[in-house]
Amino acid sequence: MNRIFLAADATRVAPLRVVLIPGAYSTPADFLREGFASAVEQRRLPVDLELVAADLPHLLDRSLLGTLHENVIRPARAAGVRSLWLGGVSLGSFISLLYAARHRRELDGLCLLAPYLGNRGVTGEIVRAGGLRSWSATIADPVAVPPTDEERSTWRFLDAVPREELRLFLGFARGDRFIEGQRLLAEALPAEDTSSVDGLHDWPAWSALWAGFLDRIVAPTLASLP
Repeated sequence: MNRIFLAADATRVAPLRVVLIPGAYSTPADFLREGFASAVEQRRLPVDLELVAADLPHLLDRSLLGTLHENVIRPARAAGVRSLWLGGVSLGSFISLLYAARHRRELDGLCLLAPYLGNRGVTGEIVRAGGLRSWSATIADPVAVPPTDEERSTWRFLDAVPREELRLFLGFARGDRFIEGQRLLAEALPAEDTSSVDGLHDWPAWSALWAGFLDRIVAPTLASLP
């Protein structure tokens, strides 16, 4: 696993940590190039960043999830991080959701920037059902959606997870190619936990959404920590 750790203060653990996973064909270094770390520094936020990615085989076979749990998330909790957020861009957001579905109690929140949320067959089902809650209600038995059906399982998780246990922030560009699924999720979330900007499925939009996440979610969360 490729990792970059950026400490807000080298002498102590920051109260809040964000772990970010890049999208397909991107690397942790791309977050640095696109100003994610500098946006934190400019705001003087006591936030540690951990940028992680796996080689494609480990991403495809989902072994990244176990490595993430053992080498990133659990050590962060053991170190005393009080508010731990996981997220990413595009496919990185989807991987974050797969992890949260298995280990949601390890996290305080998810930062989903331009997430891939399933193919059009799945999102079309939800649209035709009248939205996430209505679609989920049509599946009376959760076992009817096997864990191997990752996309439908993820939507079931998004409907079922208590917001007081795991806060979700969704950011997307209005010209994103995955906009159908993103709008479906936005409809199911509180307005204050969603943000949209002009743009496409690309780094300029993701950088703007990251800045909004820092201002709207991270700064108030830090202010509320004991």
